[in-house]
Amino acid sequence: MKEITIEKAKSIAEEKGLHPGLVRDTEVIQFTKGGNPRISIISWSRFEDILKSRGLRIMENNGWMKILAK
Repeated sequence: MKEITIEKAKSIAEEKGLHPGLVRDTEVIQFTKGGNPRISIISWSRFEDILKSRGLRIMENNGWMKILAK
């Protein structure tokens, strides 16, 4: 797995129909297709703010993305 930029993550997400999401009543972020009542779709700017404030990074391998601590 390699670390990718938020711009690269946006591109991959768009190709796969994914959106940035926030698990309700938490600061847990993930990618979602929507439709799960426990996950709210959030803006990319909020997603990026949470990444930075929590010291997280986006890792990618063959189009699969994972959010991990640095």
